[in-house]
Amino acid sequence: MSSSTHSDRILEQFTRQAVPFATAPSIRDEAALRLIVEFSGAGPVDTVLDVACGPGLVVCAFAKVVRHATGIDITPAMLERARALATEQGARNVTWKHGDVLPLPFGDGAFTLVVSRFAFHHLLDPCAVLREMARVCSPGGTVMVVDAAPAPDKAEAFNRMERLRDPSHARALPLAEHLDLFARAGLPEPRVTHYRLEGELEGLLARSFPEPGGAERIRAIFEDALADDVLDLQVRRDGDRVHFGYPVAALAARRG
Repeated sequence: MSSSTHSDRILEQFTRQAVPFATAPSIRDEAALRLIVEFSGAGPVDTVLDVACGPGLVVCAFAKVVRHATGIDITPAMLERARALATEQGARNVTWKHGDVLPLPFGDGAFTLVVSRFAFHHLLDPCAVLREMARVCSPGGTVMVVDAAPAPDKAEAFNRMERLRDPSHARALPLAEHLDLFARAGLPEPRVTHYRLEGELEGLLARSFPEPGGAERIRAIFEDALADDVLDLQVRRDGDRVHFGYPVAALAARRG
């Protein structure tokens, strides 16, 4: 698939997902956002860039503790949600930029902390994006990636299901491959922490836009996963509802 075709697919998906994604309880989870900010070590002198910022949740979380936070995204509908969120929260130390991530339209060393949450699994060339993130991060600053990180023996099944659920999904990487990305981008070995992004299947499907018939296939895949956790989602049933927890890794490296 060409990069332009994939970008068009991302734009189509996230224009449709802008409201349901931005309002999903799991995506807005305050504890998860607080974990990311605290793990980054951000403070009042920092300037932050959120790469593929979506509805601005991470930018606004950082804005509470840093000097300034900037978000860049390719999807205008997501940036509309981001501006609305900033207004709702009274965040004045934020800037929004419409644009692609290759290359990032910022100078070398422009930010002290460069982060990306839940975007890398959409990228055809995540290493190129990570190199750009490192380029615009100042020496001594922090480069941080937060994304799904399925177990190596379950990644193929996980990615197959995710591509069915979201056609803009490229590939979620197991932790070892995330670590390899940092090494190939010229960054030191990152600090790592893990958490689970909890959710409920029907809520997930309500904010997803699979191809026709995809929702029923996904329900069947989750039903099968109740027995063997083949998706690494800790799928379980609670009454008539199916719950899960996406495996998430947060990686933070200090740029030399």
